[in-house]
Amino acid sequence: MSSAGRPAEEILDIVDEFDEVVGQAPRGEAYARGLRHRCVFVLARDAGGRVFVHRRTATKLVFPSLYDMFVGGVVGAGESYDDAALREAEEELGVSGLPRPVPLFKFLYEASVPAPAGGPEPVWHTWWSAVYEVRCDVPVRPQAEEVAWYRFLPESELEARLAEWEWVPDGLAAYERLRHHRRPGR
Repeated sequence: MSSAGRPAEEILDIVDEFDEVVGQAPRGEAYARGLRHRCVFVLARDAGGRVFVHRRTATKLVFPSLYDMFVGGVVGAGESYDDAALREAEEELGVSGLPRPVPLFKFLYEASVPAPAGGPEPVWHTWWSAVYEVRCDVPVRPQAEEVAWYRFLPESELEARLAEWEWVPDGLAAYERLRHHRRPGR
């Protein structure tokens, strides 16, 4: 389902506020028109429990050059969240044979962000977001076209960097929900 080299042309399911498919559109059109679609967020940990953190490349369609604590991306047309989570984790980490990521929760992400390159109108982003976790015990070889920099960080260092680095807003929203999801007595 990957459209390496043609990410704007990848076909996505367009969904409503209840996550029901109402149509399809190319990825670039979905972003440009603010059409609601589906995404997966996978928190990848190494054998020591450290979290894979990376900076996105400058060529990404959404949130270029920002930091992220998740690997993942869009769910292709007709693809399940579970299949997309495994595909995206293996692609971005550059590995194969990962265990299936464990689904944690879903939420609807909605935000208005400044237009790219100083354009006149803000851009509306909206997608159903499925959050997963996976353990990666093998050496990673992240995709150069997706990942400009990476490290496995202890969660305490990740927490310290939240105020220092510029993070993708949807990843921050997912991480905040993940922290709430893990609270004792919840």
